[in-house]
Amino acid sequence: MRLIAAALFAALLLFMPHLGHAQGQTVTQILSENRALVEKASRTTIGPVIEALASSGDPQAAIVLAAWAEKGLGIRKADGVFFLIEVEGNGYKLMSLEGQAAGNAPKAEIVELKPNAGVRGLIATALVQFQLSDPDQLKREAALVSIARDPSAEHLTPLRASIEGETDPAILAQKTRLERLLTLRFDPDSAARVAAIESFSGDLGLDLRAAINPLLVTTRTAIPAQMQANGNIAAEIRPGRDISVEDAYAILSAQGLAPARLTRAELKSALAANIVDGKVAGIPVAELNTPAARDRAYSALEAAGSVPAAATDDEVAAAVAAHRFLDTYAEADSAVTSAATGLLKGIEVKLGAMQTADLVLDALSLASIYFLAAIGLAITFGVMRVINMAHGEFIMMGAYTGYVVQLFVPNYTVSLILALPLAFAVTFAAGVLMERLVIRHLYKRPLETLLATFGISIALQQMAKNIFGTQARPLTSPAWLDGALTFNDVVSISYIRIAIFVLALVFLLFFLWLMRRTRLGLEVRAVTQNPSMAASMGINPDRINMLTFGLGSGIAGIAGVAIGLFAKVTSELGSDYIVQSFMTVVVGGVGNIWGTLAGALMIGTLQKGIEWFNPSNTLAAQTYMILFIILFIQFRPRGIIALKGRAAGD
Repeated sequence: MRLIAAALFAALLLFMPHLGHAQGQTVTQILSENRALVEKASRTTIGPVIEALASSGDPQAAIVLAAWAEKGLGIRKADGVFFLIEVEGNGYKLMSLEGQAAGNAPKAEIVELKPNAGVRGLIATALVQFQLSDPDQLKREAALVSIARDPSAEHLTPLRASIEGETDPAILAQKTRLERLLTLRFDPDSAARVAAIESFSGDLGLDLRAAINPLLVTTRTAIPAQMQANGNIAAEIRPGRDISVEDAYAILSAQGLAPARLTRAELKSALAANIVDGKVAGIPVAELNTPAARDRAYSALEAAGSVPAAATDDEVAAAVAAHRFLDTYAEADSAVTSAATGLLKGIEVKLGAMQTADLVLDALSLASIYFLAAIGLAITFGVMRVINMAHGEFIMMGAYTGYVVQLFVPNYTVSLILALPLAFAVTFAAGVLMERLVIRHLYKRPLETLLATFGISIALQQMAKNIFGTQARPLTSPAWLDGALTFNDVVSISYIRIAIFVLALVFLLFFLWLMRRTRLGLEVRAVTQNPSMAASMGINPDRINMLTFGLGSGIAGIAGVAIGLFAKVTSELGSDYIVQSFMTVVVGGVGNIWGTLAGALMIGTLQKGIEWFNPSNTLAAQTYMILFIILFIQFRPRGIIALKGRAAGD
């Protein structure tokens, strides 16, 4: 071994002068002097040559390295001269390393260099320094992406060197951030690493967490109890509390500090195989009726060499008690791991707050959808006391109206502007027609109303299938509704959800204005409170009921356009929201718009909260939500905001 080491050291001394002069050498000189290494390049030997090429200062270095990686570098067998080669016909088109045309040569005269994956990886790393300062902005951005995807210590120096000359502000910011991420992982100066970690205080970036986590990776090991622990210790693990004794012994066995565990089946088999004259290791078989006795017998056989070494229960307990179990950081610098731990704890706290904020946004978004779907039902069911099971189909009709408009108006913004009032008109007319033909004959007969509207619901779904088919139809949102409003890597909300939230707020204000500031609203409230008294004051209750039902249906149509922008437009679209709409109205308080809003907020928050605990099963979340609402109604049957006055007793 000493002779081998001496030979390797001598070879290194012979090779070092060549590398020492690389800074002033051309690419041609470096390759010529190291021809043998280049011809039989491997990852373990070619590194110094590639580094010499990259640091030579020769303008052709990047071109030659790139050609080498792509099998575009060759050697002429006759004189060992290197060329840039390109396949042409049955031979190669040659070009000197300085970029001059050098004619053609048959394939038999050229040795094509074919670097393996390891060598190509070294070349790619060396090329980064050229790409980081390339005049082409796209190449600089691609180099940064490449470094971020597979960071290494070799990238740090060229990245730092490229920062000073960077002119693009956006790329400069990316380089600066990436430099800090590489510094905290690879810089040899502990203080620089700690400073880089502390500079990210309050940052929640995924790239930061990806850079921090490798610093805090631990390995669980065991050492004799009397031995002083070495390395950067994260924690001491106590068997029986932090881990089981069996798991602790498995660590000992894996490290070769103890023999393999003896299973009960192996113990029984070994004892049975060593019965001699009714005894096992001198112990009568009749006395082997306890675990302790069987363990003693096996230990005696083990001492005699009759069975392989293995640990009995007593030996396991003794071996575990004789060792300490430690979680040791892979990162040796304790100052770095302390700073990384503190930063990660701060990130986790802020991340929890951001996740809560994101959950709240999701809950508000869902609540606005439920409110928009339920506001029409709040009018027909809450004000008129009509159980309209076809309310979901008015939502579906509104969505299909938007789809039809887009067939004739390809501009999505214009088509959306046209679809909203048209959907209101279509569903308003359908609602009025339904009220005149069916509902008006069934007032104060809730069971018959429920059955009739349920039948209408099925009929409308079938009509939609006959007209539009069973395939989902696209209702495309305008380009300005694409994407999401992103606050950071955790908190974001799509622009469509924001638009629906705004639309729900607009309808809330519209409903309040309609009911409190218009004659129609006054008459609706009068008919709701006391139809007979309203009729005696000159109000036509039939007309008011017709307009109210039509208004509720029209609002459902507008809700359908909004919901169709992110949901599948099918004949079953409305059935996905009818249950939530009824729950929203009932839980909030029948006949009160503020109650509908409160019910939507409660159901949306409850559903998102349950989904957060069980994100893989949304059906279970809806089931638990319904059970909770059933219990809620038992304690508060009139809802969150109960209606007061005469109507409350109806």
